[in-house]
Amino acid sequence: MQTTILYIGRDTEITTVMARLLNARSEWKGICVCSDDEAISICREQHIDLVLLGNGINAGCEKALREKLTKIKPGVKIIQHYGGGSGLLYGEIMTALN
Repeated sequence: MQTTILYIGRDTEITTVMARLLNARSEWKGICVCSDDEAISICREQHIDLVLLGNGINAGCEKALREKLTKIKPGVKIIQHYGGGSGLLYGEIMTALN
């Protein structure tokens, strides 16, 4: 069974890299977006196991996103990911899921 991970960031180039990294693993399905509205829409329409908040999201936006996403999907895990190698990403995801 695939784990669906929604990545929300502000930098389109980093978002593209995150899509490649997340979808490189057969057990993960990565959905990567740069806009809060798109993230909220996806959360309403699809099953999401984990949300990664990426670079460029300020504290106010993060708080609002967390509130909106948990209202739509109570219990969804939301963690911050601000970079690092693919090993760090894997570790962060596995820790959040376990």
